[in-house]
Amino acid sequence: MTTLLIHAGEAGAEGPGPRTGGVPLVPPGFAWPTCRACGGALLFLLHLPLGAGTGAGEDGVRGRGDVVSVFLCQNDPGMCDDWDATAGANRAYLFAAAGLAPAAVPERGETRLGAVSALRAEEVAAAGFPEALDAWADDDAASLLVRGQLGGAPAWIQGDETPHCPGCATRMAFTAQLEEGYDFSTSANFGGGGIGYVFHCADCRDAAFLWQR
Repeated sequence: MTTLLIHAGEAGAEGPGPRTGGVPLVPPGFAWPTCRACGGALLFLLHLPLGAGTGAGEDGVRGRGDVVSVFLCQNDPGMCDDWDATAGANRAYLFAAAGLAPAAVPERGETRLGAVSALRAEEVAAAGFPEALDAWADDDAASLLVRGQLGGAPAWIQGDETPHCPGCATRMAFTAQLEEGYDFSTSANFGGGGIGYVFHCADCRDAAFLWQR
C-alpha cells in the first residue's frame, strides 16, 4: 500500500490538519528561521501531523503524536541553496503536537505561500508512488490533485540523497514527499516541476528537507 497526499481544497491559516501554507504551529520560545545565505526569513511551507499514539507505525511515520514543520528560502529563488538539506537555506522541525500555538510571522521577507491548501491521506493498493499515482488518477486533471506521499519509500528524481541525522549520524526516516503545489498560489519553487522530500529522526527529535528536479 502507498499513502498519497491529496489536495483537499482551502484550509484555515492556523488549522491543525495537514496543509501547505498558512501560519506554522510552534512550541513556546520558537524563533522564526532565517536563511544562512541571504539572512532573510524563510517561507513556511508545510504543517504535517504524524498521528497520535504511543508506538511508531510500520512506515516509521505514524504513531508519535508529532508534527513536522518545513520552511525554505524563497526571498530570491535560485540564489540560495534551498534544495540542500544542510546548506542552511531551508529548515525542518519535529515538534511534539501538544502545546503548539500559531507563530508570530515576520513582517519582512517571503514568509507565506499565496494560499493555504488542505491535504488528506488516501491509501492506494500500489507498490510505490508512481504506481499509486497511475492507479488513483485517471487523467491529468486528477493527477494535479495528488500533492505527494506520506511514508513508504521516496520516489527520487536524481537518486538517493537520504540525509544523516546530525545528532546520531544514522540515516533519517523518510516522512513524506511533496509536489510543488496545486496551482501558482499554493506553490513553492522546487526548480520548476521538482519534488520536496521530508525526513526525520524520532530519537533525536530532528527533521530535514531537500528537493530535487
